[in-house]
Amino acid sequence: MKFALVITLLTTIASSASGKERVYVGSTPAHTVIRSFLGIPQSDSVDFIKWRLIISDDNYSLHCQFGIGQQNTDGFINGGVTLELTGKLRKENNYYFLQRGNRTLKLFALNRDLLHFVNKDNSLLLGNGGWSYTINAENPSNSDLVNIISKRGPLPDSVSFEGRTPCSIAGIHPIPGCIKLKWLLVLYANPKRNEPTIYYLNSTYNRQGRKYGTWKILTGRDGRVIYRLMLEKPNESIYLLKLNENILGFADQQGKLLVGDKNFSYTLSKRW
Repeated sequence: MKFALVITLLTTIASSASGKERVYVGSTPAHTVIRSFLGIPQSDSVDFIKWRLIISDDNYSLHCQFGIGQQNTDGFINGGVTLELTGKLRKENNYYFLQRGNRTLKLFALNRDLLHFVNKDNSLLLGNGGWSYTINAENPSNSDLVNIISKRGPLPDSVSFEGRTPCSIAGIHPIPGCIKLKWLLVLYANPKRNEPTIYYLNSTYNRQGRKYGTWKILTGRDGRVIYRLMLEKPNESIYLLKLNENILGFADQQGKLLVGDKNFSYTLSKRW
């Protein structure tokens, strides 16, 4: 009897654990595949979309707001448009499929804490100078895993990335009252030697704004490629994990991705 009671209790606990909800929040641009899923006309002007996605087993619920951004706020003019959806969720490997009738929206799990919207060909959607397509766990597990490992590959003579992030990054000391950090990063290299040279950074993390420095490429756990930007102090650096040729994620020295909030993610997107 006691044995049967223990088995029943363990089964109940396992069932409850598997059914635990996970909540993801964030803000993204309005790509055509996202507009199609949400039913937003392609001709409508939308600055960005705010997401709250709840995943539970094979179901999801979604709360979205979108519209024209209200200047100097994280909201929308006239409150924007609010959309509530529920539906079935399907998971294949590291991809999540949100079903809405005959429409499907796909996300790729960078790890348990970070989901990134993908195109029809499963490529990661490319963000812009305002927002990326990464959404963040509301209560992150601080996972150090990464489900996408990009190879080093040949370096172009220059490549630029842009985006906005929250203010909390190790080695960065933002000005008082920081709400967000704006980034424009240009990485220069010697293509013949396939070696990094210098970087140009225009960021709002300090009052100086523009600066130059040197950078190098590190190899982290599982072969992940990490870009290290050396800052003014010898013991301070910015670390960026290469997710693919077009997208970088802010990380720690070991390549553990940082988790953002409801307004911004720690993702930079290729500009040119």
